[in-house]
Amino acid sequence: MSNEETRVSKSKFHGLWALTNRELKKWYQQPFVLAMGIIQPILWLALLGKAMNIGNIVSSIPGVNPTQVMMHTFGTSNYFSFMAMSMVAFTVVFTTAFTGMSVVWDKRLGFMNKVLSTPVARSSIILSKVLSASVRAIFQAAIVMLVAFALDLTTGSNFAWYSLLGVFGIVFLISVGLSSLFTTLTLRSTRMETPQAIFQLVTLPLMFASSAYFPINQMPGWLQAVANWNPISYTIDAVRRLMVFSGGLGTFQLQLGNQSLAFDFLFVGIFAIVVTTICIVISWRYLNK
Repeated sequence: MSNEETRVSKSKFHGLWALTNRELKKWYQQPFVLAMGIIQPILWLALLGKAMNIGNIVSSIPGVNPTQVMMHTFGTSNYFSFMAMSMVAFTVVFTTAFTGMSVVWDKRLGFMNKVLSTPVARSSIILSKVLSASVRAIFQAAIVMLVAFALDLTTGSNFAWYSLLGVFGIVFLISVGLSSLFTTLTLRSTRMETPQAIFQLVTLPLMFASSAYFPINQMPGWLQAVANWNPISYTIDAVRRLMVFSGGLGTFQLQLGNQSLAFDFLFVGIFAIVVTTICIVISWRYLNK
C-alpha cells in the first residue's frame, strides 16, 4: 500500500486529475445546474434564433431576390443558420464566465487554502478549472448543434460528418482561452460581486463586437478594427466555415478577409496559449493562502 501511495503522490497529473474530477462532479451531480446548462442553449436558439427572421423581411421587399441578398450578405440563404453557429460561441462565453466565480467560491469556503497546503502545483489548480470549463462548454456546444439541426439548420457544401470534430476542436481552444481569462481577472478577488461585474462588462463586448449577428464588413470602421482582434470572431468564422458556408474552407472572404480555416484555428490557439500562460504565471504570485 505504501509503495502504491508513493507512486500516486509522485505523479505530475494526479493532482490535476483529482481537481478536474472534483469540478466536473460539482457540475454533473447537480441535476438542476445540469438541466439549466441544457435548457439555456435551447432557449437561445428557439426564441432568439427564430425571432430574428431576417430572411422573411428581405423577401417582403419588392423586386429583391432574397436568396441572392442573403447569400451575398450572410454567406447562407438562411439567417437562422448564420446566427445558430454564433450561439455555439455564445454558449462557451457563458459557460467559461463561471470559472471565475468558482475560484472565488473556493476561497470563501476555505477549499482553496486546503489545496494550497498540499504539494499540488498552482498550475494544476488553474488548469483543473480551465479543463472542467472546457468539457462543459463542449457538452453544451453539442446540445446547440443538435437543437440547430432539429430547427432546420441549413448546412453548406463544406459540411461533412468530420466537420463536427473541427467544431469541437475550436470550441475547446476558445474555452481554454476564455476560462483562463476569467480566472485571471478574479484571482485576487474574494467577493462574489467581482466576477459578476466582470462577466457583465466582458461578455457583451465579446459577443457584439464580433461576427455573431452580422458580418464584420457591414460594421462601422472602428468596430471592424475591434472585431478583427476578437477571438470570438475567429471562433464563429471557423464554425460557420465548417458547417454552413460553401465555396471552400480557405477562400470565403465575407467575414475576415482572406483568412483561411487554418488561420482561424491558429489565431484562437495562440490566444488560448498566451492567456493560459499569463494566468498560470499570475497564479504563482497572487494565488496564496
